[in-house]
Amino acid sequence: MATLKDVAALAGVGMSTASRAISGKGPVSADALARVQAAIEQLNFRPSSIGRAMATQSLGMIGLFVPTFFGSYYGTILKQTDTELRAVHRHVVVATGSGDSSPRERAIEAVQFLIGRDCDGVVVISHDLHDEDIAKLHNMHPRMVFLNRASGQLPEASFCANHHLGGVLAARTLVEHGHRDIAVISGPFSASDNLARIDGFFDELARHGIARSAVALVESDFSLEGGYAGVQTLLESKRRFTALFCANDTMAVSALARLQQAGISVPHDVSVIGYDDNYSAAYTAPGLTSVHIPTEELTQNAVRWLVNECYGTSWEIFRDFPVTVTMRASVAAPRRT
Repeated sequence: MATLKDVAALAGVGMSTASRAISGKGPVSADALARVQAAIEQLNFRPSSIGRAMATQSLGMIGLFVPTFFGSYYGTILKQTDTELRAVHRHVVVATGSGDSSPRERAIEAVQFLIGRDCDGVVVISHDLHDEDIAKLHNMHPRMVFLNRASGQLPEASFCANHHLGGVLAARTLVEHGHRDIAVISGPFSASDNLARIDGFFDELARHGIARSAVALVESDFSLEGGYAGVQTLLESKRRFTALFCANDTMAVSALARLQQAGISVPHDVSVIGYDDNYSAAYTAPGLTSVHIPTEELTQNAVRWLVNECYGTSWEIFRDFPVTVTMRASVAAPRRT
């Protein structure tokens, strides 16, 4: 493997001149620069990332923790993070939870892994971490931002939509279409963002005289398998429902499939509303009505805030993330009986 010394020798310049030509820092004549560039190409020389780090005190990498690589929600976050970092000539290193330990333990281990790899900053997306975990991890690496997590301890480093409002809007959409026999497939009760949207949903139902006890509620895990199994549980319960709220679009997609397999027409027999409004929602059959969370904008501003902290850039940061409902074909008035 070629070294800086080899490049300098082939170009007929000193090592300091070759170093300045490669880094772009310091005076180099046009002739010397051309000879160094020719030597780099001939030798297929690649500057050492460790060498660059020693010179700049930065590896030029941002770490990203996501609980899983599966699903369009996390795909949106991964894509937007990469887009933002490439705009400033930086790169992303991704870690996810794996193994037999609890989701919380896997999240802590993965974030610590990124810290241990000397990432300049770390983006964390996890509903499994407790408040004390967030504080501890932030103390280990102050250049850290938390996405989809509201933290009173670290408000500047937290970027989150109003999930309580999202739940309110989901319930309001169903009630305004005339539904009163409603079922819910929830995410994990341990997840703060899930609890916020579920609380908002039931708060709005209560405003319309629908008690929480009157709603069939199934706890699930935000996965395709979870949505499918959730519908199966509801069908086996024999409880009547004309509308179903799924706490994310991933579960809603598989819920639509299970309803179709059971001969239940959406929206004629049962209306379905999802949550997140990720890019898959427009391609279901029927198109999925969903609470729109501006995930791209959330990710963009969280990453830009971290880039400002790590590299001294001056991106303008926005913290207002409107939550709305995208109406498609999966919600309609209940069939008259």
